[in-house]
Amino acid sequence: MKIAVVGATGLVGSVMLKVLEERNFSIDELLVVASERSVGKTISFRGKDYTVISIPDAISERPDIALFSAGGGTSLEWAPKFAEVGTTVIDNSSAWRMDLNKKLVVPEINAHQLVKEDKIIANPNCSTIQMVMALAPLHKAYKIKRIVVSTYQSVSGTGVKAVEQLENEIAGKKGEMAYPYPIHKNAIPHCDVFEENGYTKEEMKLVRETQKILDDTSIAVTATAVRIPTAGGHSESVNVEFENDFDLNEVRKLLSNTDGIVVQDNLDVNMYPMPIYANGKDEVFVGRIRRDTSQPNSLNLWIVSDNLRKGAATNTVQIAEYLVSKGLI
Repeated sequence: MKIAVVGATGLVGSVMLKVLEERNFSIDELLVVASERSVGKTISFRGKDYTVISIPDAISERPDIALFSAGGGTSLEWAPKFAEVGTTVIDNSSAWRMDLNKKLVVPEINAHQLVKEDKIIANPNCSTIQMVMALAPLHKAYKIKRIVVSTYQSVSGTGVKAVEQLENEIAGKKGEMAYPYPIHKNAIPHCDVFEENGYTKEEMKLVRETQKILDDTSIAVTATAVRIPTAGGHSESVNVEFENDFDLNEVRKLLSNTDGIVVQDNLDVNMYPMPIYANGKDEVFVGRIRRDTSQPNSLNLWIVSDNLRKGAATNTVQIAEYLVSKGLI
C-alpha cells in the first residue's frame, strides 16, 4: 500500500500523519508531499525521516491513495491528475464537495455509497461533519424538517497564521493578522468570505453539505458561524425541528449507541461538552440535550469536536480505512 499525504507540512496534513500513525494504518511506502517551497524538508513518521517531494514527483510514483489537504485550488488542479494514474484521492478541501459526480463522505453515515470507480472522494467541512454525525441517527428516527445552527469555531480552523495571531495577541506581541480584527478576547461573526446572500461560505457549507450527506434536500438549514479565541475544537448550538415527536431518553439512547458519538449530558455534575476536553480526540461530543419548549417536535443540542481530527484528518483516514477494508483500492 503506497500512500501519499499531499499538504503534509500544513496543520491538517501533520495531523493526518499523526492519525495514520496512531491508527496503525498499513503503509508499505509513504510519500510526504507539499508545495515547491517545502520540497527537501524532512518529516518524521513512525520513527523514520521522510523527505518532502513535489506533487508531480508524487504522481509519477502512482500511489494507491492520496490524502489531500492542500487547498481548493491545488485540489482542482492536481486531484484529477492523480486519478488519471489510478490513485484514489480523498480530498479535504471544498473543491469537490458539491460536485454532483463526487461522493461527500462521513464513513459512519454514507461510506456504503462508495464504489471502486470513485477516484476523487470529498471530505466534508469540519463544522458539517460533527453536526451530521449527531443528526443522522435522529433524522432516521424522526425526520428533520429544519436546523438552526450557530457555530463557535476555533482559530485552528483558519490555519497556522490564525493560531499564531491568537498566540501573539495573548503574549502582547505584534505580528501578522489572519483576521481583520483581533481575535483574543473577541468573537468574530465572519468565517470565510461573504456570499451575495449575506451568508459566509462557511455558513452555506453547513446548508448544502448537510443536505447532500443526509441525502435530503427538503431539510431547511440556516447557520451563523462565529470565530472564537480557542486554539482547538469547534462547538455548535443546534436547534432541530422534526416532523415526528421524540422522547428525550430515546434521543440520548440513540446518540449513545451511535459509533463515534459520546453523550456528555449530566447537569447534576455540570457535565457537558467543551472544546478544551475534545481537543486531541476523535469522537463527537453531544450534550445540553433538551426539548425546545417554544415549538413542537423541536430539540436543542450542544455539539463539540476537534476540528482538525474528526473534522478533517481522522475522517479522511477513516474513508481510506473503509476503502481498504472493502477491497475498493
